[in-house]
Amino acid sequence: MTRKLLLLLSLLMAMNAGAASKYDNPDTLVVARDGTGQFRTIDEAIEVCRAFMDYHKVIYVKRGVYKEKLIIPQWLQNIEICGEDRDQTIITYDDHANIKTLERPGGMGTFRTYTLKIEGNAITLKNITVENNSARLGQAVALHTEGDRLRFVGCRFLGHQDTIYTGMGGTRLYFADCHIEGTTDFIFGPSTAWFEQCTILCKANSYITAASTPADVAYGYIFNRCTILAAEGVERVYLGRPWRDYGYTLFMHCNLPAQIRPEGWHHWQKEREQTARYMEFENSGPGAATAQRAPWSRQLTKKEAREITPDNVFRRADQWNPTL
Repeated sequence: MTRKLLLLLSLLMAMNAGAASKYDNPDTLVVARDGTGQFRTIDEAIEVCRAFMDYHKVIYVKRGVYKEKLIIPQWLQNIEICGEDRDQTIITYDDHANIKTLERPGGMGTFRTYTLKIEGNAITLKNITVENNSARLGQAVALHTEGDRLRFVGCRFLGHQDTIYTGMGGTRLYFADCHIEGTTDFIFGPSTAWFEQCTILCKANSYITAASTPADVAYGYIFNRCTILAAEGVERVYLGRPWRDYGYTLFMHCNLPAQIRPEGWHHWQKEREQTARYMEFENSGPGAATAQRAPWSRQLTKKEAREITPDNVFRRADQWNPTL
């Protein structure tokens, strides 16, 4: 074999070895449970995405029930998972905190119960349902987030206790036109999260939020123009209680039902009244009366409220604004 031919073969082998996957491009991946897409599970589509993509990749999920316990790992970014139909495209699993195994005879614990865990940054979910449909036997997380710059648009999040865990302080999340439901502390954690025109359904006499905002983080949970609903039989609901010192939660321009307790907020532990940042501004509805609100909560002034915008709340050097 001549030297020239050997050189050509070596070059071809090197090109082959370095060749990109056929999925390493911005084309949309299609998932269909009935086999009419490229993949039958969402996990299979996630697996073929390249690490640290610098382009936008859509995973389009057709109608169906996908029983999957999913992780979007930290090396993935710029992925959008988009459902064909919000109510009929469902990711579901049924773990709860008190499931006992040989490895964990005391139960698996809250933070392993997720249906979907997002570790990567710059991930978007649209038009899809994420559900934990376990029996009501303990905490059961549907969505667990750890990444930054996450967007959720037109989604449903279904569960009971601990439906959404925003699990990393300093990360930024944006929920728009979403439906979220649960029983106790069903939106909880340390992240900065903005909820815009969402519907929040309370399914038990309990607490909507349990923020654990770090002391050095300026903003926690902000609910703007949201509608709070109470399921049949529910009579007494708190807007929130601080899971840790310095918990931050604000409801502004929201419609609050009669089932919201007159005091609005619970301290969880008495000493947290000294640090909790619990606020309201220009809410409406029968549950919005402020005369009997907990004295350690407060109403924003108009000047303060003008400063609460997504641009200010999310502002950093990267200039991320999910509303643009």
